[in-house]
Amino acid sequence: MLTIVLALGGCSSPAPQATTKQGPVEVTGPASTTSKHPLAKYIELAGFRLAESKPGELEVKFVAINHSEADLGDLGLTIRLKTTAAKPDDPPVAEFMAKVPSLGPLEIRDISAKVSTKLRIYELPDWQFMRAEFDITSPAP
Repeated sequence: MLTIVLALGGCSSPAPQATTKQGPVEVTGPASTTSKHPLAKYIELAGFRLAESKPGELEVKFVAINHSEADLGDLGLTIRLKTTAAKPDDPPVAEFMAKVPSLGPLEIRDISAKVSTKLRIYELPDWQFMRAEFDITSPAP
């Protein structure tokens, strides 16, 4: 029995070693905000997905998450989608308004919005190279 185990162990080859080093992987995470709105610290936007509903129009799907223990009323947002390689003064790939219906305590809700664009879906960066920034526009603080 020991002979069989040793024979099988000798047949397996070691895992191949990577010969090239890659740079650090940038984790984009959920959308970020610099909004001074008091509700901004409780809202997370994540899971952005883009689909082309027709040429010149994107459908953007994402989730809105309420991390507070309180009900949050309807929210108006301005969202900017940028690439991970964008410089601070580069224009966004897309900028749009979205409405988030009332969110209960710790609730997650699917949201979608239509966005006009000059780019076709195949010209946009893959999801892992996109990040979002948002501001809460309503209700007023």
